[in-house]
Amino acid sequence: MTTKNADIGLVGLAVMGQNLALNIADHGYTIAVYNRDSKKMTNFIEECKNKEPSHERVVGHADLASFVLSIKRPRKIVLLVKAGSATDVTINALLPYLEQGDIIIDGGNALWTDTIRREKELAVKGIDFIGSGVSGGETGARFGPSLMPSGTRKAWASLEPIWRDIAAKVDAVTGEPLEGGKPGKPVEGGFSCAEYIGPDGAGHYVKMVHNGIEYIDMQLICEAYWLMKNLLGMPADEIGKVFAEWNKGELSSFLIEITADILQQKDPMGKGFLVDQILDTAGQKGTGQWTAANALELGAPANAIAAAVYARALSSLKEERVEASKILKGPEVKKVEGDKKEIIEAIKNALYCSKICAYAQGFQLIDKAQVAYNWKLNFGEIAQIWRGGCIIRARFLQKITEAYSRNSRLKNLMLDPYFTQAMNDGQAGWRKVIAMAVTNGIPAQGFAAAMAYYDGYRSADLPANLLQGQRDYFGAHTYERKDQPRGQFYHLDWPEAGRPQLEV
Repeated sequence: MTTKNADIGLVGLAVMGQNLALNIADHGYTIAVYNRDSKKMTNFIEECKNKEPSHERVVGHADLASFVLSIKRPRKIVLLVKAGSATDVTINALLPYLEQGDIIIDGGNALWTDTIRREKELAVKGIDFIGSGVSGGETGARFGPSLMPSGTRKAWASLEPIWRDIAAKVDAVTGEPLEGGKPGKPVEGGFSCAEYIGPDGAGHYVKMVHNGIEYIDMQLICEAYWLMKNLLGMPADEIGKVFAEWNKGELSSFLIEITADILQQKDPMGKGFLVDQILDTAGQKGTGQWTAANALELGAPANAIAAAVYARALSSLKEERVEASKILKGPEVKKVEGDKKEIIEAIKNALYCSKICAYAQGFQLIDKAQVAYNWKLNFGEIAQIWRGGCIIRARFLQKITEAYSRNSRLKNLMLDPYFTQAMNDGQAGWRKVIAMAVTNGIPAQGFAAAMAYYDGYRSADLPANLLQGQRDYFGAHTYERKDQPRGQFYHLDWPEAGRPQLEV
């Protein structure tokens, strides 16, 4: 290959990097690739040659200098390396070979504040920086991910044709994902699940909230499974068939689909079903924690997302839980008598209503962030690009896009007529399920947290009046009065029980 022949470059050939490189090549672009371990790069190039169709448009380089020089200007270089210090090390290694106007695209799960910092630092050197969320896992990277880029409009204009080509596609009218992508024959047409999010760290922020929603979505599905198993005594494969049926309706999603598959998978090392042999300790990489922590920082009520993070943390205490189960007593779990179909329907309602609350919290948090970071985000477009390619892709997201199309200034997803009706229709079953879980001592943190959020949000009055009285009593933090205009603050000298003083 001659120099300056590649359309784009990519650094980092772990699973995501390899699959994204092949996706880019599928769409007719020549891509230069580099990996710190040159052996991994060499092996990948050999694999490319042996694939059908052959990927001659993937060109490997053993050193950074030749890698950078092989890319057309303005150079576009994607980083798919470990988030954090490894990203900074890679950027610093590239800088001596870059020229003004070149573009670095960070496709890792970076903390959005790091993205803001990197864009500012590189702008001084004349280098553009794009922080792009990439969702969809290994398969998404290979055949069409959901892409959430942010940075300057100028940099996005240069990257846009490639990013739109390689992203997942959905039907522009129905919002249904366009399936059928395979090596050498990518999906064409439709709405591309790649859209400019905003400046500096907005793309990585939206990807972080996506992951926070992913945490609670998975937790809610697990609780639905656990209740069917414990309250109804259903075996894994029967529960799997219920999820397969749910996947035909409003709950249709990637996570519901794979749940049906997982629950019906037989154990390859023994009898029964594999899920019953998987140790009940869940891992996490940190993006859910970032979401919950930022919600606290911004004062956004994302308690269901936080509950999912805490549920994973609790699951990791396996040995402690085993010991506690021998000491701490609770009610005996009794198989529920009655109409089995009715209870399954109630669990379905609990899952759907809780899911609405989870997404409402996610978008409420993004709304807080756009004020804090001076972004102007399009919530309908965000929901649309999550419709295909990403882990939380679901039929439900089309309803969110439609909700924000009806009212771009919608304060809360639950206030849209479609979602209001869904909550009204499903909450009786939702409450019944939570009551059964509590009565039988079955943990359902996600369902309960979502319900608390719903009941709190729909309450014109809350006990925070007493809380504010407590704060004024011990800390002179003042309070407002219901019978006076908002913004007037009072303080009472509580021990003396004197007249309240208006605070100026």
